[in-house]
Amino acid sequence: MIFDSILGKFSKDIGIDLGTANTLVYVKGRGIMINEPSVVALNQKTGQILAIGEEARKMVGRTPAHIVASRPMRDGVISDFEVTEQMLKYFIDRVHRGSLSFMPRPRVVIGIPSGVTEVERKAVEDAARNAGAREVYLVEEPIAAAIGARLPVQDAVGSMIVDIGGGTTEIAVISLGGLVTGKSIRVAGDKMNEDIINFAREDHNILLGERTAEEIKISIGSCLDLDEELQATMRGRDLVSGLPKEILITDSEVRRALEGSVKFLVSSVKETIEDTPPELLADIMRNGIILAGGGCLLRRFDEMLQRETKVPVKLSEDPLTAVVRGTGIIVENIDRLRDSLISSS
Repeated sequence: MIFDSILGKFSKDIGIDLGTANTLVYVKGRGIMINEPSVVALNQKTGQILAIGEEARKMVGRTPAHIVASRPMRDGVISDFEVTEQMLKYFIDRVHRGSLSFMPRPRVVIGIPSGVTEVERKAVEDAARNAGAREVYLVEEPIAAAIGARLPVQDAVGSMIVDIGGGTTEIAVISLGGLVTGKSIRVAGDKMNEDIINFAREDHNILLGERTAEEIKISIGSCLDLDEELQATMRGRDLVSGLPKEILITDSEVRRALEGSVKFLVSSVKETIEDTPPELLADIMRNGIILAGGGCLLRRFDEMLQRETKVPVKLSEDPLTAVVRGTGIIVENIDRLRDSLISSS
């Protein structure tokens, strides 16, 4: 313990948004220093990790049989414990590179989905400890996102946040530092990519890669009709001939592909509003629903949600970093915001 606390003096406390698609790291006193895909490339013959983050993402779908580029996080929780541990260790070491600490032992705050089980929660704690953390604090992602969006989470005021990540969407009403009501659903960015892959297969007989589907979603994805038509080239393998094939698709086709997931998200938000106590609902009507996470950047999603819920909807500043900024604010003010943390197992 004494050894740990001595090493801790030379370590930088960090906040981590351990996402299904991307991992972001905030360093105390310095801000967001890492924003990399949650992807690890592994040599299965030797068990050696070849690349982590952006370098590994470039390998997805392009490796020989014995090299696997995979995502150790699925639906916001750990699906491969050892690989997640290695990924966290890599990020912790990278933050401390060039500093005096030869064995970093930082305090770490990690955002996790609100719907995780005790076992899944413990897996995150254990992975962070094994990766070198001296103390691990967990915070529910919607609370971290709300803190990152500068909402008055500690006050007796209702704040509503919808955080659409890669693996999960977190919908929550927060007051006095805790969740009053909410949902954690496994329909988010990855599910939308899957929708586009299914649409390509069923409507055009094309087998698409996950990365190509995501690029199409970002470049022309939308929820409502747009002022001018957008187009993108869909490239994949023809399922009939087995040869490469490319076709031009429009935003209306992608909108049709995403319709089921978007409707489910909207109905989940409406259900959460129905479960909200009237006093807090009055606050939300006044202050609006705040959107965070990469999924909320889908064109005209905010307008659609406002139309369906009859509540004002606003995008948080830089939605992609709301959760990690929230963990960063907690790292900087750990004693004041301790009530917002999940009690350690």
